[in-house]
Amino acid sequence: MTALEHELVAAAAHLAGLGLSPGSSGNISARDGNRVLVTPTGTDLAALDPAGLSVLDLDGNHLDGPAPSKEYPLHLAFYRRERATRAVVHLHSRHAAAVSCRAPWSERSALPPITPYFVMRVGQIPMLPYAPPGDPAQASDLELLTFPCRAALLQNHGPVVAGTSLRAATEAAIEVEEASALLLLLGEQPVRHLTPAEATALARKYGTPWQPAH
Repeated sequence: MTALEHELVAAAAHLAGLGLSPGSSGNISARDGNRVLVTPTGTDLAALDPAGLSVLDLDGNHLDGPAPSKEYPLHLAFYRRERATRAVVHLHSRHAAAVSCRAPWSERSALPPITPYFVMRVGQIPMLPYAPPGDPAQASDLELLTFPCRAALLQNHGPVVAGTSLRAATEAAIEVEEASALLLLLGEQPVRHLTPAEATALARKYGTPWQPAH
């Protein structure tokens, strides 16, 4: 068993421990060269076996292990979009899933720049139109987006987040949930978002994509 396999299992357990992957929902992957380690279909993220992960290539061919999560096309889309991507996290976390049932804030970001940390760790997060879970057409839509993003909100479903490491992807997925929870907590109250200049300055400093258009 490799260090990456153990790291993936630890990241999954951490997210499950935070209550962000109820039941057997959610899936995580990590890229190892031209191979992708993916959590198997129907598994509890709190109880993964490092030796029991699914292994795919970047074209989605199943190389080893059990059958992968049906959401694996979304993971591969992120790996193909940006070579620096090393991990992808998809959750059904409660607050982010709730926000995915609302209208997006803008064309390029379902969530506004509500906190500095959301911009610093995630950046813009477009809403992808509803599709049945595992639909490869939705993954194709993600891969073909014409603007940069390292996360997307799947309409009526939940978030999928990429990162340059398992830690970065995990922290970004947690940040999406926290920003979503804040939005729901504030409800219909008037809210101050970061100004365009404030959000842009943070994105430039921390290397995250932020150029949402209303």
